[in-house]
Amino acid sequence: MKLYTIGFTQKSAEDFFSRLRSHGVKCLIDIRIHPDGQLSGFARKADLPFFLNELADGCEYRYLPDLAPTAELLKAYRESGGWDLYVERFESLMDKRGIPAALQPTDFDEACLLCSEDKPDQCHRRLVAERLARNWANVEIIHL
Repeated sequence: MKLYTIGFTQKSAEDFFSRLRSHGVKCLIDIRIHPDGQLSGFARKADLPFFLNELADGCEYRYLPDLAPTAELLKAYRESGGWDLYVERFESLMDKRGIPAALQPTDFDEACLLCSEDKPDQCHRRLVAERLARNWANVEIIHL
């Protein structure tokens, strides 16, 4: 199974949708806390279904807030800057939410996890993808 991840910042709309299209992404899974935030630009939740249909070969859009950190967790990370503590707390949150047991692997094949961060290194989308890969068979993670 191929599981993609992407962040929308520092990408033009053309680059963003071209990456999804060229990799054959079938479903964009939005795991942001604030999918309609002011700074989302072309990646606003309200606009993505239309853009995906028109610019990414009919790619489906799904919003899964259970895969997002809480606002409190993100705020604590931004204020302290402690990535290791953030990871520990995020993993605990995913445990409490029953992730990945609450999910179906087939819903994630050829899917792409969406968040804001340009790079996956210090982004929860990487943590989610790695968690799924640890628990499901044959998951290949590809960061776009």
